[in-house]
Amino acid sequence: MINIRSDREISIMKKAGEINYLTHLELRKYLKPGITTEKLNDIADKFIRRHGGKPTCLNYEGFPKSICISINDEVVHGIPSNRKLKDGDVVSIDFCTEYNGYQSDSANTYIIGSASKEVVNLVENTKKALYIGLSQIKPGAKIGDIGNAIETFAHEHGLSVVEDLVGHGVGTDIHEEPDVPNYGQKGTGITLKKGMVIAVEPMLNLGTKDICILDDDWTIVTEDGMPSAHFEHTVVVTEDGYEILTGDKE
Repeated sequence: MINIRSDREISIMKKAGEINYLTHLELRKYLKPGITTEKLNDIADKFIRRHGGKPTCLNYEGFPKSICISINDEVVHGIPSNRKLKDGDVVSIDFCTEYNGYQSDSANTYIIGSASKEVVNLVENTKKALYIGLSQIKPGAKIGDIGNAIETFAHEHGLSVVEDLVGHGVGTDIHEEPDVPNYGQKGTGITLKKGMVIAVEPMLNLGTKDICILDDDWTIVTEDGMPSAHFEHTVVVTEDGYEILTGDKE
């Protein structure tokens, strides 16, 4: 079932989104060579709780940490550990925050230090792809309009689109209906309506779109070992467009 959220629910989700956004801003202060992903996890966990939220990822279907940190060829669901960040690493940070029973979900990708031009382009164009997808959102538009815009932009810039992982609805659970693919045909899929809340999250690769999962049963990597980038916002469909609940329109 696809839920239409009331003004009261959306106001709570805005608070969940604000905590999520502020946590991302806090983590940016520490993204330097030498810090462990475990330390970043602890910083995020404490920050979320201090601001009245809960780190939803912790113990979600058995996930052992509060945030996901995926590095280089890791697409999503990387588990924080004693691994240290290095110069040139591509680091995607993705997590969900609950506030008063409602969720928010967002992701950002960063380059630690310097990297090749093609890697910089991967990260910059994945972020642009997110906003190009979001620009399609308004009442009466179709889910396929979002995915088509993202896919078209990605292919124009020589990037592949991960098709086995998609965006989703957000509400009292992290993952709700509908699915929001990062590919598709214009004019297809469900019709967007005011009050729907969805997470749009392009995951683009420098190489093949194919992915596989590691032995930890969580970390998903590119099959060819090439870098991946991931950006995500939770948004609500408004009367004439959309509103981002997890940050500013950067």
